[in-house]
Amino acid sequence: MHRLPGFGALLVGLVIAHLSGCVTSTIQEVREADTGMESGDAVVVLGRRTRPTPGETEMDFISCVANGMSRGDNSVSVIDEQQFLDDMFPWFEPRTAPINTSDLPELINQPLLASRLDQMGLKYLVWIEGSTRRTDSAGSLTCTVTAGAAGCFGFLSWENDSSYEASVWDVKTGKTAGRISSEAIGTSYMPAIIIPIPLIARVRSSACSSLAGQLKSFVQNKG
Repeated sequence: MHRLPGFGALLVGLVIAHLSGCVTSTIQEVREADTGMESGDAVVVLGRRTRPTPGETEMDFISCVANGMSRGDNSVSVIDEQQFLDDMFPWFEPRTAPINTSDLPELINQPLLASRLDQMGLKYLVWIEGSTRRTDSAGSLTCTVTAGAAGCFGFLSWENDSSYEASVWDVKTGKTAGRISSEAIGTSYMPAIIIPIPLIARVRSSACSSLAGQLKSFVQNKG
């Protein structure tokens, strides 16, 4: 049996103790109108629907923000995205859905659509655009396999940038109530002495949590 040398084990322990994926988050808000929610009011969270495109906001990020708004302190009523799409057929299908926020006012102001939105108690439509991408990487990792032994040696690091903007639309007025942007930047590491040890920065998760929390406060006008 091949065992990790004492020095190697100590070094791995030190790496784990002193390195972790680190994330820096920022949130910005621009308010253009008063907001507030009453009993029976609801929110829906949507993203770009013209899949697949390079500008497509990840659908799991949309779900993450919606779940974050519907849970925890000061939670709000959030309409399930798929339920909304089914009830609003065909306005938000991929072929007919708005591509940019500038297309929303004309769509929301259509009488038949406005009537359906009112019936479901929708107060705010949250439109999210953005993505998470890798912006930098460094280092190298080499793995070898020999008779009776295998191992990896090296050190990798990479940086991810999550940048999203949420536009909040008041469906009663057909106008934007404001915008909230969330950005998270984080560096992940993977040291390897025999065994690779990934230390991942939860960048997109941090951006989601920040955005969902700020959106809850925004629509309820709790600053």
